Amino acid sequence: MEGSEDQGGSDLKARGRFMSRLATAHLRALPDYILVGGMKCGTTSLFQYLQQHPGVSEVYVEEVHYFDLNYGRGLNWYRAHFPVRTKGDRGPLCGDDSPYYLFHPLVPGRVRRDVPDARLVALLRDPVDRAYSHYHHERRRGRETLSFEEAVAREGERLEGEEARMRADAGHNSWEHQRHSYIARGRYAEQLERWFDLFPREQLLVLQSERMFRDPQAVFDRVLAFLGLPDMELEGFRVFNPGGYEDMAEGTRRRLREMFEPHNEALWELLGERFDW
Repeated sequence: MEGSEDQGGSDLKARGRFMSRLATAHLRALPDYILVGGMKCGTTSLFQYLQQHPGVSEVYVEEVHYFDLNYGRGLNWYRAHFPVRTKGDRGPLCGDDSPYYLFHPLVPGRVRRDVPDARLVALLRDPVDRAYSHYHHERRRGRETLSFEEAVAREGERLEGEEARMRADAGHNSWEHQRHSYIARGRYAEQLERWFDLFPREQLLVLQSERMFRDPQAVFDRVLAFLGLPDMELEGFRVFNPGGYEDMAEGTRRRLREMFEPHNEALWELLGERFDW
């Protein structure tokens, strides 16, 4: 799998390969399925498991970020990331994933416009654990300098007005909205409602991350059935993008549990299912 070759830089050969694919974009597939997130919920691991299935095409770039960060580049740019598919050919399947798709307010409408029949999969992790993992992800990459407690306290200030700016200007990519949305991303019901407003329920499979962490084969089987792929038993389930960090302070965890309680209840009501968080 190649890196983000289309972003330019020193790898001129990779850039040349991308330009060749761009020239044949009209012959290329659009994704049959999209893993829409969430962030730090196991999306990358599930995508890599699917890449091992013989009924799934290898991708050139894993996280294309078309529907969130690169939509202005146009549909041919997006097609250039997928394999050639002859008319009437329905396989092997190809897929896209981005953990930001679930949270970005404009993505559901863009997906509905460009790939309305794509199968959609969302992984949801305990929002307290997800927020803490997200925070340490940003810390490791030098994009966060505040303590976790300070970052949570200042999140409203950091995100204030960002979604409105994104809706008003489709080309506005918000750093704060993408990077510092530790709590907001865990309010899952309001995010899923945007998707359910545009897609039938049966087109979006919502899974609990912890169930995949405990029994990856069982969840993998469920995803294969959802995508119409034959059963396959993987030899191993490597965890991708793991991160190690100290335990959260108990007082902080307790406050976040209380904060998320009404949002979790809204999620259970929306899905008709309770997760064991």
